[in-house]
Amino acid sequence: MTTGEFPPAVPRSLCTDCGISRSSDPKACGRACQFIKPDYEALERKVQGRARDPERPDELFFGPFRRMVAAEMIKPSPGAQWTGIVTRIGERLLETGAVDAVLAIGPDPEDRWRPTPVLITRAQDMASVRGMRMGYAPLLALLEPARDAGHRRIALIGIPCQVHALRALEDELEFERIYVIGTPCADNTTTENFHLFLGLLSEQPETISYLEFRSDYHVELRFDDGRVQEIPFLKLPIADLPGDFFPLTCRTCVDYTNVLADITIGYMAGGGKQWLVVRNERGEELIGLLGDDLRTRDVTSAGNRAGPVKGFLANTERAAGGLPLRRMPNILRGIFGWLMPRVGPRGVEFARARVEMKAIETVLHLRRSAPAKMKSMIPDHVWALVKRYGVEPLPGERSRLPTDIDALP
Repeated sequence: MTTGEFPPAVPRSLCTDCGISRSSDPKACGRACQFIKPDYEALERKVQGRARDPERPDELFFGPFRRMVAAEMIKPSPGAQWTGIVTRIGERLLETGAVDAVLAIGPDPEDRWRPTPVLITRAQDMASVRGMRMGYAPLLALLEPARDAGHRRIALIGIPCQVHALRALEDELEFERIYVIGTPCADNTTTENFHLFLGLLSEQPETISYLEFRSDYHVELRFDDGRVQEIPFLKLPIADLPGDFFPLTCRTCVDYTNVLADITIGYMAGGGKQWLVVRNERGEELIGLLGDDLRTRDVTSAGNRAGPVKGFLANTERAAGGLPLRRMPNILRGIFGWLMPRVGPRGVEFARARVEMKAIETVLHLRRSAPAKMKSMIPDHVWALVKRYGVEPLPGERSRLPTDIDALP
């Protein structure tokens, strides 16, 4: 396993430091960056064989896919964020010789929450990258070192902005084969900001070893001494965070579900298990590597997302207008914290709600902070997602005439 020493990032506006600006050709950012002029329709056709089809169930929300399942490893991996599906796939790719190396994110030796890009060539080293990190990591800066080391077949475990840049440049990289294991993004922030958040959750934040946002509307914390704490979403101290806690990039991301990966592995529609979105033949191949060690079931859906999404819209309009977030009285937080897991959107409906919320966030925050970028940054499918909530493009905000996708209810 190796970590890289990279040149400094080239200063960019709307940058998540995917690593391309640290490569030998920093100008490639202009062709690769999700936050300059993304063309998801073309890249979906290139990677998945077709663009998302709004007539197919849920493709408007989640992008092209073959199937979705809820899944778990029958024998969970110790220290994994869920049961270890992602890292086990990496292990199997290396064990079978399908790849020479896996590009992934591991912990910084001095800070377990700080992400560090690592290039892994031994299956046993995949255990070191289990778990979640928070912050920016130039993962794609490892592409050239991997190629220069003679690795011809690689896998990459990445978030959407990293995967978009990889796919945009894939034909130039000279690898024989690239497997892409994608995770949905989790509204990234700096590692320093994340430590601030942990400090609001616990009087001993340095002892928190695990944090996960779950689809039952709770955040789960685990501590070094074995304690477990569950906090309802509605009781999180979000209103106490600084206004720039989430950067504009993460508030205007149009690819929450990593649509250009071969397989997306997250939690949103898993109903307590992991959510696998198998997108293409290579995605099927990756799942096949797990064999009988993986248990799957159909995804389920319940509840109605309309109310929560409308509430999110109202709060985001306030935030994007510079007004403070509305604080719910504590007694109501407790009531709603009990109700939401029981009557709120669940399963696939929960995932639809999160995607619509991200689409609303994109439009409203770009409209306030970077209106000139709206034409190039917002794909047609995002406008289709927000239309049902009365959010329409204003003059000059859309790059082309309405398309068939606009006819959707």
